[in-house]
Amino acid sequence: MSATPAPPAGGQSLFDKLWRQHLVAELDEGDSLVHIDRVFLHERTGGVALKALTEAGHDVRNPRLAFATLDHIVDTFPGRNDHTLMPGGESFIRITREQTAQRGIQLFDLGDLRQGIVHVVSPEQGIVLPGATVVCPDSHTCTQGALGALAWGIGSSEAEHALATQTLRVVKPRSMRVTFDGLLPHGVGAKDMILALIARDSASGAQGAVVEFDGDAVRSLGIEARMTLCNMAVEFSAFTGLVAPDEATLAYLEGRPFAPQGEAWQQACSAWRQLRSDADARFDAETRLDVSRLAPMVTWGTSPQHAVGVDAQVPQPSTAADAATRHAMDKALAYMDLRPGQPLAGLPIDAAFIGSCTNSRLSDLRAAAALLRGRKVAPGVKAICVPGSTQVKLAAEAEGLHQVFLDAGFDWREAGCSMCFYAGGESFGLQQRVISTTNRNFESRQGPQTRTHLASPVTVAASAIAGRIADPRGLL
Repeated sequence: MSATPAPPAGGQSLFDKLWRQHLVAELDEGDSLVHIDRVFLHERTGGVALKALTEAGHDVRNPRLAFATLDHIVDTFPGRNDHTLMPGGESFIRITREQTAQRGIQLFDLGDLRQGIVHVVSPEQGIVLPGATVVCPDSHTCTQGALGALAWGIGSSEAEHALATQTLRVVKPRSMRVTFDGLLPHGVGAKDMILALIARDSASGAQGAVVEFDGDAVRSLGIEARMTLCNMAVEFSAFTGLVAPDEATLAYLEGRPFAPQGEAWQQACSAWRQLRSDADARFDAETRLDVSRLAPMVTWGTSPQHAVGVDAQVPQPSTAADAATRHAMDKALAYMDLRPGQPLAGLPIDAAFIGSCTNSRLSDLRAAAALLRGRKVAPGVKAICVPGSTQVKLAAEAEGLHQVFLDAGFDWREAGCSMCFYAGGESFGLQQRVISTTNRNFESRQGPQTRTHLASPVTVAASAIAGRIADPRGLL
């Protein structure tokens, strides 16, 4: 083990600054010991991690810095209770309740107005803050980097270590800057930006890097849209994604329950305003994407990189650069029952889903409702909307958005992960074609051989109305 090194010469990136602020020591074999500010748990993995700590005889070092919620396997049907459609799921809920109560950890339980998807709850409660390190045993923890935090997903054993020591052993990732230039066209948003990036540079494009999203297009996004951008950094194979905090970040956080208050708030804002990459900061990799002519994006295959504009055609595998990519494209086309050159727009769908940690916040529901108002879901299409948190649900209902969804023919649900994946027991039908605001379109992700097309909330809403994949720009 060695002492903390002196600051490097020259400009530093935001990631460099956050890493140095949290570096406890440099260890052998290139590892580092970093301090963890917040640990967030959910019932699918968190209760198990806490139980393992108990069995090993370890305490939670600082229960005030740990939080838990029920989101992954809970039922989202109206009038829900502790029942879950996942076989044996009740035991996960029971263990999480028992362990958090024994440890004095704040649990956002069913019936708690703060309950919801972990990556929605943490920002809206002000648990994640600029400059903080946040970990959770969930791969989409990178969502919270939108607030200028260093947030990443970990495994259950790492969660045990973080809970017991408030530290983690990590190899410092490389850095990458992605600059989105231009102004977004009408009907195009953060989901389309990240899908376009992954489609162009591939699902392995970030290769374990901490990706800082920058540029005019990013700065023009609201905080919730920035969360969508960072949410899918893991689909870009990034260690995490982040956006430097700005005045919009501070305005979003002010008054949140777990954010600093009074004089502490003013001091925090002064520190947070310094959290940005230096003008001469160096990154291990950089790339740019002009979004000024970007179309709404839709995936055609079984990877987020299988995406094209909604007005485009399914690509030809023969254009792939190598045999492995051609094989993957052929396999995806067979699974999705599509053919090269086929237009995506007009493809009939069986279901539409709005929800998940990617696109279930109030701004997402407002955008979809604006398109749905006065219109009806096409006959034969099962349409579901699941708010990301109870707070989102209540806010949407206060604005009457729930009635817009119900009048259009959508199910209106309680908060949770729901049909982002079907570990909760509910699923779409065999080989059904679904357009979804989720982040993954892997084989059988949303049901047995279900064919999932990823898209933005407005594209999903437009498609639900049309009964087929549709361009939302014609309805906006």
